[in-house]
Amino acid sequence: MNASELLSNTLSPDANTRQNATQQLENASRENYPAYMVMLSSELANESSQIHIRNAAGLALKNALSARDTSRQSEYASRWLSLDNDNKNKIKQESLVTLASPLPKAGAFAAQVVAAIAAVELPVDQWPDLIELLLGFVNNSTNTNLKIATLQTIGYICESIKPEILSLRSNEILTAVIHGARKDEPSSEVQLAAVHALYNSLEFVRENFEREGERNYIMQVVCEATQNGSVAVQVGAFECLVKIMALYYDKMAFYMEQALFGLTVMGMKHNDERVALQAVEFWTTVCEEEIELAHEAREAAEYGEPPEVESKFFAKVALPEVIPVLLALLTRQEEDADEDEWNISMSAGTCLSFMAQAVADPIVPAVIPFIEAHIKSQDWHQREAAIMTFGSILDGPDPTVLTPLVNQALPLLIGMMSDDNVHVKDTTAWTLGRICDLLIITIKPDVHLHPLVSALVTGLQDNPRIVTNCCWALMNLADQLGYLEDETEPSQTGHLSPYYEGVVNALLRVTETTSNESNFRTSAYEAITSYVTHATNDVIPVAQNTLITILVRMEQLLNMQNQIVGIDDRNNWNELQSNLCSVVISVIRRLGDGILPMADRIMTLVLQLIQAAGKTSTVLEDAFLVVGSLASALEAGFSPYIQAFLPSLYPALKAHEDTQLCMVAVGIIGDISRALGDQSAQYAGAFMNVLLENLQSDVLNRNVKISILSCFGDIALAIGVAFEPYLDTTMGVLRQAGGVQPNPLDFDLVDYVSQLREGILEAYTGVVTGLKNTDKVQLLLPHSGSILELIQRCLADDERSESTVKLCFGLLGDLADCFPNGQLKQLLLSEWVASELRSKRGMSPETKKTMRWAREMVKRATA
Repeated sequence: MNASELLSNTLSPDANTRQNATQQLENASRENYPAYMVMLSSELANESSQIHIRNAAGLALKNALSARDTSRQSEYASRWLSLDNDNKNKIKQESLVTLASPLPKAGAFAAQVVAAIAAVELPVDQWPDLIELLLGFVNNSTNTNLKIATLQTIGYICESIKPEILSLRSNEILTAVIHGARKDEPSSEVQLAAVHALYNSLEFVRENFEREGERNYIMQVVCEATQNGSVAVQVGAFECLVKIMALYYDKMAFYMEQALFGLTVMGMKHNDERVALQAVEFWTTVCEEEIELAHEAREAAEYGEPPEVESKFFAKVALPEVIPVLLALLTRQEEDADEDEWNISMSAGTCLSFMAQAVADPIVPAVIPFIEAHIKSQDWHQREAAIMTFGSILDGPDPTVLTPLVNQALPLLIGMMSDDNVHVKDTTAWTLGRICDLLIITIKPDVHLHPLVSALVTGLQDNPRIVTNCCWALMNLADQLGYLEDETEPSQTGHLSPYYEGVVNALLRVTETTSNESNFRTSAYEAITSYVTHATNDVIPVAQNTLITILVRMEQLLNMQNQIVGIDDRNNWNELQSNLCSVVISVIRRLGDGILPMADRIMTLVLQLIQAAGKTSTVLEDAFLVVGSLASALEAGFSPYIQAFLPSLYPALKAHEDTQLCMVAVGIIGDISRALGDQSAQYAGAFMNVLLENLQSDVLNRNVKISILSCFGDIALAIGVAFEPYLDTTMGVLRQAGGVQPNPLDFDLVDYVSQLREGILEAYTGVVTGLKNTDKVQLLLPHSGSILELIQRCLADDERSESTVKLCFGLLGDLADCFPNGQLKQLLLSEWVASELRSKRGMSPETKKTMRWAREMVKRATA
């Protein structure tokens, strides 16, 4: 079979033909990579070949060069870089030639191929003349197709390569892109390609944005493009403005005043929804930036410092002009709109909610007239828009401003749960859910609770979308009332107690369905979990009966194993088991050791579930979490189940590729150790061996390794002096890990090292506390120096977290408490110790309390 026939077959409507052809290509790639790549590039460049075959060749080439998975991408890059120069140059040349193809689709695929090669070669200083070649094509060619494909290539390269790699060529790239985007360019297709390339290059032209003249020209070209005759170019230009606002907010005051304000408000009114969506997105981005700046300003004020970037309050200034347009857009709902498809009314609602957070109180008088005028309208569009407006402004303004409005609106909203329009009911249920979540204090138990609960429970029999929002509202009601009652006066009963049984039974009826449209069944299970979690003592029987119902369902599902046919059935089964496990966990946590009479049945079912789940990690994770919660609840009473469970735990600990499952399995070791205390010593050897093996793994995610270090502390604390056989190895590992220093320019690594240090501090704390007040405490002396070095390093870090500081002081105090007789006197008299133990601003009361205790322990140990 020749190459073109094989490529054609990869697009065949027949699955077998398609699969066979794909398999043959994969075999060719493995068996003779150079010939495979040359064959594909020749087919891509072949102007006499059919376009669908050329596209297939381009796609296969790109897929042989790039992958989303990091390890696979690294493998593909090494494979390409090891290719001989003759073949590499041939493939590059043919790809570049294809950019000028008379068929734009072929040029578009060639653009992806050139960019994929560039993403591999440019970071290692290969193909140095590529950018110059591409800029020549844009600036000197009269071939429109070549210009378009080249601009697409530049855009793809900018999107896929780190900005610093291209920063030296940013001036030239920007010049070429702006040249293609300017209004004098005769081809709208070239303008569109240039605007898209500009969008992708915005991050690495930061220096150009610092220079006023260049910034003015870029902004002029983008603003002019928003008025282009081509709608696609207008959309692309507004997308650029959205990204510019996100990246260069602090440079935008002049342009907002001169052009952006007017352009974007006009854009929101555009009759083409694609343009309007981007113009609305612009204001959403403005609000997001200003919300973040307000947060940063509050943080800076706490430390008595000015914020790095000051808010320009664009949203507040624009409020009178933007709000009326947003409110008008809210009324443009479609009767049969797909809830998963983003549309202009959804976008306007989202923007309004961000606007409320950004401007706070002034939003209220700006929207109240609209709500009052339309909430009782005959037209459902107007009614729904009014309710959406009300729901959208509940987060941002001061609760004291909103409370009288909510009190006034609640009876009306509860009544609108009986509206004859599904969209109105859906938005009403969502708004009630927002009130329950954000303004629970406005719900007066003796006035609102009965009609509210009745309306939401009735809504559980409605359309799936409405059911989902009713479940969410009921869940928020339980959560927020639960937190409120815990804060004020924890009692034997609660305001929701009279409704508990009815609500939980209604939610259980919802979960009896076989479908999960709009995620309503999952939402019902989540609500049940909240009601169980916050059950007061008088409704404990409801939680117990719920558990029995859930366990019966688990048994039924396990018995249905053999009836599962196809992936949809399997996914449904997995999802249901996860939901059931979540409820079981919440019941166990609520009942504590009161779960003992049901423990045998729960463990039997969970062990069966682990067997049935096979390698389905999400179900295994949930099953393990049930075990962990049961161990925590039963403590020493969990010991009868250990031997039956361990054979399931070890394979999960060795599943290094499955980060989340391995993380949960490590957590279970901590749960079991804490639960059994010194009784867990008999399992400690096996636990330590597997955890130390995991630390040696090259595959295991580094965050799991942090959890392992923390777990060492759990084991040490649980078994005390019995940890001696593992002490030197553990302390060596912790000392080595504590020496890791981050590159301050690599933010991911800085964050990782911060978490790593926290894990090490937790481990040291467990070890030190486990040996404190025992006859083995002297074993800590050789390691005290490295422990104190880490504490010093952590406290000297300007970016340290509050939790790290508290751990440091706690560990310092524990270590000093271990040796009150002066054995650590010299180390503890170091100047840095005294300096760090002086009172500091900005600490939480808990951290200050820990620091004062540590100061007393150090004082005693150095007396």
